[in-house]
Amino acid sequence: MSPSRERHLRAISAVAEDLSGAERRKVIYLCGSLVTDGSVDRVRDTLRSKADEDGDPSLFVISVLSQLGRYDLLKREFKVGRNEIKPHIHTYGQVLPRFRVLMVTISDDLSMADVEQIKFILSKTLSRDKMGNFKTFLDVVIELEKLDLVSPERVEMVEDCLSNIGRCDLLKKVTAYKMSAQNSGQRLPQQQSSQAWGFSQMPSWHTAATSERRSPQRQSCQASDQLEQYNFKAKPRGVCVIIDCVGKDGGMLEEVFEALHFRVLRHSMLGADEILTTLRDISKERESHKGDAFVCCIISRGTANFLLGTDSGGGGLYLDKVKALFLADACPVLAGKPKLFFIQGYSVPTERENLGELETDGGQQRNNAITKDADVFWSQSWTDGRQLQQEQHHSVYLKALTDALRKTKRKMHLLDVQTVVNNAIHDHNEKNPEAHYHCDVSHTLRKHLYLQ
Repeated sequence: MSPSRERHLRAISAVAEDLSGAERRKVIYLCGSLVTDGSVDRVRDTLRSKADEDGDPSLFVISVLSQLGRYDLLKREFKVGRNEIKPHIHTYGQVLPRFRVLMVTISDDLSMADVEQIKFILSKTLSRDKMGNFKTFLDVVIELEKLDLVSPERVEMVEDCLSNIGRCDLLKKVTAYKMSAQNSGQRLPQQQSSQAWGFSQMPSWHTAATSERRSPQRQSCQASDQLEQYNFKAKPRGVCVIIDCVGKDGGMLEEVFEALHFRVLRHSMLGADEILTTLRDISKERESHKGDAFVCCIISRGTANFLLGTDSGGGGLYLDKVKALFLADACPVLAGKPKLFFIQGYSVPTERENLGELETDGGQQRNNAITKDADVFWSQSWTDGRQLQQEQHHSVYLKALTDALRKTKRKMHLLDVQTVVNNAIHDHNEKNPEAHYHCDVSHTLRKHLYLQ
């Protein structure tokens, strides 16, 4: 094997190992495959095969990394900087299939909320079991391609989905792709309406109320700029209460929520009864809740269903009770305002679990309660409490959350923040199965919430 060939193979192996799980799945798709296995071995073998097909072995890999925005790997493995790539971006763009680049670009630009709406639209087209595993638009597109409902020559279903959710900016990109394909002689079928695909109608909460009767496509695009948003401009934005019962990461949360203009109330090392008393007192401070939102962050030992605080045993505090203190009936001044809960739990065995009174995950009981109440966003992670024995331990969940929130100097949707957190946890779990994090998210938000 020639030295250049050997260097090339080593570079591909290093790239495959350093990509995240989500990035590896994109690579497989850009390479022309619909296989959803994004393992390191699969990516390495696929990249080697595609690179060998190309006249310039490194050109294909450089094109993929450029599309992913992984300029750090380009610099490290191929000694190519971002500025060196810009003059040749057209050349790199010709290497990868245009349709697949377009689908990856659209997937990157869609928020978690957008994807959920698209899944609703396609609920009569795709099976519920499969859609339950879809986390990105790319997952949806891959399944549609497998069913031959979407292809480089058939993009009408993508157009209808984007039109129905009001993403006219992305719809224009698909239209431009169609026009370019038609001008180059590629035959594309005639436009079909969403009714022809058997789409579900969008739910009433998707578009702003209007008395004018328009087609779903025109209505969603024209109303896209008028979708209801929660107010998030008051200073301070509202109260953020942080309860750190393990002595880690509370300061990190305090710093980021102060930067988001919240009045932060931080309490440390409380027992379960003290947590309840503290939160009950805060809920009664009517003057404190005249802002636009409320945030509650808790770090505690316990289970997925209740908190122990600093107590080593006993009954603990049900998480449902925490939430109930700030709902509209208990705290009227927060009615109609978003109430955000971020919980990091460290699982420990308890007498109540040993008695069989609670399921270990407790998720179904909690979620059922949350869905009955409006304007609540609940994001909860839990992991093995033995990790706290590590002197330098920091919660992967809270680190990802604070990193994402620090980026909200640009307007960022709350669900996009959670998507970033989900991806970080997913990547961590793949690399550290012995330190697995669970994450449970549910919400009853009625409007969009943009943090800035």
